[in-house]
Amino acid sequence: MNVIAGKERTRSQSGGGIGNVWLRPSRGNKGEPPLTRARIVQAAVALLDEEGMDRLTMRRLAERLQVGATTLYWHVATKGDVIDLAVDAIFGETPVPAHHAENPRDDIARLVNDWRRAMLRHPWAASVPSRQRPLMGPNFLTWMEFLQSALLRAGLTDKRLNAATWALYNHVMGATATQSSLQLSAEETRLGQEYLESQRDQYPTVAANNYIADDDWDANFAVGLEFLLDGIGAQTKR
Repeated sequence: MNVIAGKERTRSQSGGGIGNVWLRPSRGNKGEPPLTRARIVQAAVALLDEEGMDRLTMRRLAERLQVGATTLYWHVATKGDVIDLAVDAIFGETPVPAHHAENPRDDIARLVNDWRRAMLRHPWAASVPSRQRPLMGPNFLTWMEFLQSALLRAGLTDKRLNAATWALYNHVMGATATQSSLQLSAEETRLGQEYLESQRDQYPTVAANNYIADDDWDANFAVGLEFLLDGIGAQTKR
């Protein structure tokens, strides 16, 4: 249950019976006229960018908007709704290309790289979509439509199309989540590499290939994407 202004709201009253904000009808803009869903989302993204996921609460968001919590809850039933809306707003920052490239591989690479840049602009977002429910917002679905139509044009269908989609999804989200959260100092990196060197007899390959020290995120992402695209290309030639 949600507790608002000393009163309890059940899941059915708050719209929580359906766990995805995109699958529930909007309540409109009843309440204080200055408050709209768009304004809530803008404030939520700003709060998340500045302070991270741990600091996002409905009370703090209401304070930022200078409204009461009851007013906020009229527009968004749960904190999960706010997060879903904020993530979808990120995908709306970069429009998909108006036209497909001649080679679908170019479309896939462009979209995936745009996706990575969007996540890195908002590091908190990289770990969000992997929680309890899939992304269903209109901006994300526009991106997904562009990606899957490119994979279809490349020759993938059915299970192989979905498997390729998830492989690319996991490459973006895994790489950006790691880059955003793994922040080693120069001293930690040095000590880590020294430890591996001291264990070279047991881990010779790991010690020799800069497992700890290699933080060229851009190059590693690009090479990993090439591996995936080459694999997709090989699948379409079968």
